[in-house]
Amino acid sequence: MRFNRMLLSTVLVVVALVIQVCVLARLQLPGAVPDLLLLTVLGLALVYGHVGGAFVGFGAGLLADLAPPADHAAGRYALVLCLIGYLAGLAKPDNGQLRSATGPMVVVVGAAVGTTLLYAGVGALVGDTAARHVGLGSLLFTAALYDLLLAPFVVPGVMALARRADNDPLAETSGSSGKTADVSAGWLSAGTGLRIGNQRGGLRMKTAKARAARAGRIKGVKRL
Repeated sequence: MRFNRMLLSTVLVVVALVIQVCVLARLQLPGAVPDLLLLTVLGLALVYGHVGGAFVGFGAGLLADLAPPADHAAGRYALVLCLIGYLAGLAKPDNGQLRSATGPMVVVVGAAVGTTLLYAGVGALVGDTAARHVGLGSLLFTAALYDLLLAPFVVPGVMALARRADNDPLAETSGSSGKTADVSAGWLSAGTGLRIGNQRGGLRMKTAKARAARAGRIKGVKRL
C-alpha cells in the first residue's frame, strides 16, 4: 500500500476504534454493538480493492484485539476483519464509481452477518461460548440492523476521503475540462452533421471572399 493510503487508513481506523470503544460500546443497546470499525474497513475496501481491504482489515482487527477492554484472544478479530475486508474488496466497481447505494448496503448487511458468524465460530474453536448465552439469532439481527442504520453516515464519507487521498485534484480538474471540451466538440459536430474543421474552413473562405470584394470596391472608388 502507498504511504497516503496507509496514513489515511491508520487515522480513520484509530478514530473509528476510539469512538466505538468510548461512545458506541457504552450505549447499552440490546443485542450487538454498532460496529463503526467494520464500516470503516468496508468503506476503504470498496475503494482499495481486495488486497488493500485485507491489509486494512487485519490491522484494524489487531488494534481492536489489543485495545482495552478486549477480553478475547489476540488475533481473533484480526482474522475476521481480514477475511471480511478481502471479500468486501471484491465488490469494488471497475470504474471506481458506484451506480447506486444498493450494492454497498448489501455489502454492509453481508459483512455484519458474516463478521458475527465468523467471530462466534472462531470463538467456539477456542472455547468461547458467550454467543450461545446471548443468542446468535439476536446478535445477527441487531448487528445487521445497527450497521445498516449507521452505514449511510460512515461508508460514503470514508470512500470519498479514500478517493480524494488517492487522486490529484488538479489532475482531475484538467482531465475533466479536457473531456468537457471533447464532448462539446463531438456534440457540435454530431448536431450539425459537419466537422468542426470544415466549418472553420468555410468561415475562412467567406472571410477571404469578403476581404477581396471590399478591396475591389476600394480600388473602384479610387479609379473614379
